[in-house]
Amino acid sequence: MQKTVNILNKRARFDYEILETYTAGIVLAGTEIKSIRLGKANITESFCEFSNNELFAINTYIEEYSFGNQFNHKARSERKLLLNRRELKSLARSVQAKGLTIVPLKLFTNEKGLAKLQIGLCRGKKTYDKRESLKEQDTKRDLDRIKKSY
Repeated sequence: MQKTVNILNKRARFDYEILETYTAGIVLAGTEIKSIRLGKANITESFCEFSNNELFAINTYIEEYSFGNQFNHKARSERKLLLNRRELKSLARSVQAKGLTIVPLKLFTNEKGLAKLQIGLCRGKKTYDKRESLKEQDTKRDLDRIKKSY
């Protein structure tokens, strides 16, 4: 039984308002899956972009596999995302028409051991929205502390 890997993009929830979420497969090369299973990946600075009607995750960091040889993968490269054609068309339409962004939210492995990327169709937050969300977090934390003491 292998453990599941959950690599979150906490910054995305703070910077963006998430409208829809999708789960996409990733085309990986060589030793990338081994590094992901070890938890050596980072998606905080990554984003998704269309190229020739295909969706790519750009600037995702998957550390080189330490036990690899000369055929090891590059740490930062474009990785193709696998979605249904209908989902790709709707995402492309909404990104072009409404000016929304596609951001990776979570990198995980499913029960079969395959790497999946949860992406979100997002709208950027304004500064005052970010301040408001920080206030909500602070009040929730204070309430939890008070509840815990009683």
